[in-house]
Amino acid sequence: MASSFVNGRNLKRSGEVHVIVGPMFAGKTTALLRRVKSELNLDRNVVIIKSSKDTRYAVDSVVTHDGTKFPCWALPDLSSFRQKFGANAYDRLDVIGIDEAQFFDDLYEFCCEAADLDGKILVVAGLDGDYMRRTFGSVLDIIPLADTVTKLTARCELCGKRAFFTLRKTDETRTELIGGADVYMPVCRQHYVNGQAARNVEAQKIPNDLIVEAAATLV
Repeated sequence: MASSFVNGRNLKRSGEVHVIVGPMFAGKTTALLRRVKSELNLDRNVVIIKSSKDTRYAVDSVVTHDGTKFPCWALPDLSSFRQKFGANAYDRLDVIGIDEAQFFDDLYEFCCEAADLDGKILVVAGLDGDYMRRTFGSVLDIIPLADTVTKLTARCELCGKRAFFTLRKTDETRTELIGGADVYMPVCRQHYVNGQAARNVEAQKIPNDLIVEAAATLV
């Protein structure tokens, strides 16, 4: 069968895009690592990329909140990966995992190229919304490209119910504020709304620790 060529590339196989989303502390990185390790067990060549902005636990590893590690490439963007990894090594790759995908502005373009033209299997994990429940980065933009989409939930830190949202504990308003449990917590809808209400009513007067307490008591 004759090979197909697009932009000078030989299309040998069909790629895939699998997206994992959810709030913070939902186990997105754990799910990503589980999928990547299952591909490793099938003798496939894999690599994980994360944003160089995320240095919370390690610079050159993807690390889950419970401490599980996997080596990765930490990059400021995805477009530079092929060149830095090496063209020949890239061609041999089967699976590319992308963690903290919300920090990559070129996510959509990379996924199109890697899956559609290069035949790679992409496993993409990231936040589907910011602390204001608004679109964060380009993660939602790749949903139309996806073969599968998995929405994970956490446990509400205040009541134990399923948590779909991320509540910021501080009064910082910029969208990109990298942090862990010291800055964010997963919450259910009721406690998200209560927490935002407590912040909005007297944001200039209420200390940050009291915002969390108010979210728990406003029922």
